Amino acid sequence: MQATSYTYDPETRTGSVLLDDGTPVDFDAQAFDAGGLRLLRPGQRVRIEGSGEGAELRITLVTLQTF
Repeated sequence: MQATSYTYDPETRTGSVLLDDGTPVDFDAQAFDAGGLRLLRPGQRVRIEGSGEGAELRITLVTLQTF
């Protein structure tokens, strides 16, 4: 699934993304670390993986979207 990075705190390695419908979804440090990223800037296009749907969506991986 694709999303747009919305917030990111480099100290805690946590943040949030906006799904394409505008829904914000938080991610934890474990999801950030799983993607192998070192930095994330607001507005970057990302690929996310998660479990659950809707309000129960839990992000398990955040990485950059590559074409």
